[in-house]
Amino acid sequence: MGDPAGVGPEVTLAAIAKPSLKRRIQPILVGDLAHYRETARRSRRKIALESWRPGEEIPRGAVPVREVATLAARQRVAAKPTVAGGRAAHAAIVAAAGLVGEGVADALTTAPISKANLAAAGCGATGHTELLAELAGGANVRMMMIGDTLRVALVTTHLALVDVPAALDRRSVRDTILIAEAALRSQLGLRRPRIAVAGLNPHAGESGLYGREEIDTIKPAVAQARRRGLTVIGPIAADSAFPLARRGHFDAVVCMYHDQALAPFKLLHFSDGVNFTAGLPFVRTSPDHGTAYDIAGRGIADPTSMAAAITMAADCARRPGGSRRRPGR
Repeated sequence: MGDPAGVGPEVTLAAIAKPSLKRRIQPILVGDLAHYRETARRSRRKIALESWRPGEEIPRGAVPVREVATLAARQRVAAKPTVAGGRAAHAAIVAAAGLVGEGVADALTTAPISKANLAAAGCGATGHTELLAELAGGANVRMMMIGDTLRVALVTTHLALVDVPAALDRRSVRDTILIAEAALRSQLGLRRPRIAVAGLNPHAGESGLYGREEIDTIKPAVAQARRRGLTVIGPIAADSAFPLARRGHFDAVVCMYHDQALAPFKLLHFSDGVNFTAGLPFVRTSPDHGTAYDIAGRGIADPTSMAAAITMAADCARRPGGSRRRPGR
């Protein structure tokens, strides 16, 4: 469900109503049934929604909803986040991951949450990626963003820029390359992925003139990945890596920090990009936008990214490497 005060429920209902998705998937919604029904009424979508539990038959002619929260009317008002809404969003993530873990569902697509709201609700993990890694037994995961013309993988994610250099080490950079390559190959279907690794500093450090991270950390990590047989190049200047990737020279770019990856990615894929969690033992995708409280409930949220995320989850789950093993409960 995501944050009930955000656009998650409305873009989810809009996406699953698309004829192209109706023919491809059997959706199971997780969250607050009353809120989904209220969202459907508000958006004038004629979607039958029925309560459902694992082990029961999927209702005919209706979309099943696994109820994990019953919010009061004041706790599910669009654009007005609440602590109770944060708890409900957390409960939905845990329950949805459980459905995949039990083999009831083949893949997971999550709607946007508020990290601040999750923290205010005392839910521990700061976001989807961290929580899902925890639910999967401490899996070593990485955030990837995927579009038709650009794919990026991040070594660090939600971290103050001043803290990024100290957070980089050879192992984290090497592992990001390995995890991204495995996801590209087994879940996204690329036979031999070609990966570029961006430098941290301008001009990839200019031989140490603008910093030694490329020499001391990134280049040795790339060498370790190459010794394992991966097709990987770097470190190269980020302002060269992205144009080359867009032209088809690379299948993905490994980036050192959040905005290094997300700024160029969203320039190209603001409406249709997909957030993909690499390294999980199951497929998880999400739209590449946030809760968008400013437009929630107004019926103008674009469901394109959510539809793309669901489509990608279905495609990945159908591949041999889609769900390699089930997460522990």
